[in-house]
Amino acid sequence: MRALAMLCVPVTFAAGLVSLPAVAQDPTQGNAQGDLAVTIYNGGQSLVQDIRQIAFPAGRTRQEFPDVSAQIRPQTVSFAADGTAIVEQNFDYDLLSPNALMQKAVGEMVTLLRTNVATGAETRERAKVLAVNGGVVLQIGPRIEILRDDGMPVRVIFDKIPPNLRAKPTLSITVDSRAAGTRPAMLSYLTQGLGWAADYVSLYDEKAGTIDVQGWVTLTNNTGTTFDNAKTLLVAGTPSGSGANIGVSQRYRPPQQTNIRRAGTETAPREQLGDYYLYPLAERTTIANAQTKQVSFLDVSGVPAQKIYEFTVGGFNTMTEPASAASVIKFNSSAKGGGLGDALPAGTVRFYQRDLRGDPQFIGENSIGHTPMGSELGLATGQAFDVKVQATVVKRDVISNHVTRSSMSYLLTNARPQPVTLDLVQRGLDWYWDETRIIAESQKSERLDSDGTRWRVSVPANGEVTITATFETRY
Repeated sequence: MRALAMLCVPVTFAAGLVSLPAVAQDPTQGNAQGDLAVTIYNGGQSLVQDIRQIAFPAGRTRQEFPDVSAQIRPQTVSFAADGTAIVEQNFDYDLLSPNALMQKAVGEMVTLLRTNVATGAETRERAKVLAVNGGVVLQIGPRIEILRDDGMPVRVIFDKIPPNLRAKPTLSITVDSRAAGTRPAMLSYLTQGLGWAADYVSLYDEKAGTIDVQGWVTLTNNTGTTFDNAKTLLVAGTPSGSGANIGVSQRYRPPQQTNIRRAGTETAPREQLGDYYLYPLAERTTIANAQTKQVSFLDVSGVPAQKIYEFTVGGFNTMTEPASAASVIKFNSSAKGGGLGDALPAGTVRFYQRDLRGDPQFIGENSIGHTPMGSELGLATGQAFDVKVQATVVKRDVISNHVTRSSMSYLLTNARPQPVTLDLVQRGLDWYWDETRIIAESQKSERLDSDGTRWRVSVPANGEVTITATFETRY
């Protein structure tokens, strides 16, 4: 016979024996929250401010606040009400469930109600719960039994709800009030489980050289609590304490250029809080638990955009076969010259393009970090089918013990029926122990930084171009 899983045991309470202390224990009561304001930061941390009307008796009493976040950080709780002083506070997060009830009943008496499947007859027995460890061990009179699934329906009837089990996450605060009366009380706290990110839908028109961009705020709530009719403010930024490395510089050589090609210097026309931008939702909203909600914050059409191809060679080696270049869409977030005209919160940009039938089709996606207004962006949407690059070491000479020369050849091919622009980048010019410079090249390059140089090459339709360069490395 199989041990009956605890969560499969029907649970009831003996009539007249259950005592529910106030709202916190009664799941049929409505939402106990008051006037809510929720500030949500990137990274999953949020500030909840809840103003409730409380009837305070005079003297010392315990006030219970159900419907707080199940991921509340109790050490961040702040409580304020006129004429009251806080004595202590407790957060009860042990929630009412069949499993929790059985765990709390160890050492207590319960009633077993068994129903005979054939006759429908019911029998009741009093039992003491001895242990709940992978199964329920009971003492019934002089005998010890294991609660089993023997084909006979069994219900466990509890005499009462343990006082420390709650139907909802509940914060209790003991206060000392100078006078009786109903007055507002402000409860505020930080919580994990609420987060937001930006999602961008971009329709690219290759012929017109433009993109239309819609920006959506995507809210997620995994706090275990619904925040009803809340005034919601989103903060774009990463406050210290969210797990980010603040102000840390790392030497990093990406395989391709970063998505922000040049950081902007324009101030966005939005409210700022310190070094963060604020994105308030226009209307109050309900953020339901286990829900994803989207709200529009950006809608811009006809933004100038250009598609180019990019390929980065990481060192001076021969490629055994051609590799695809990245297809990149470039645009800017400036308010001048027809850009997006806004600061862009971190998120994912998804690109679509219309096919010959006029239907928008997905062509790729990429992510951006927090991007100041006026920035130039270049987002790779995928690998090009028809545009390839193959690098070859033509010759490598040792000039001396400390000097070598590498002659490179880059073959760029284009199978598309129109010419393309390809940015060919050579990295590896500045390692910790050496320095490399170009002593000859077939087309003038642009030095990007100490580690890389770039050739911007026009490759004809159904054609190819070869770029050659000689590099001298000193150790």
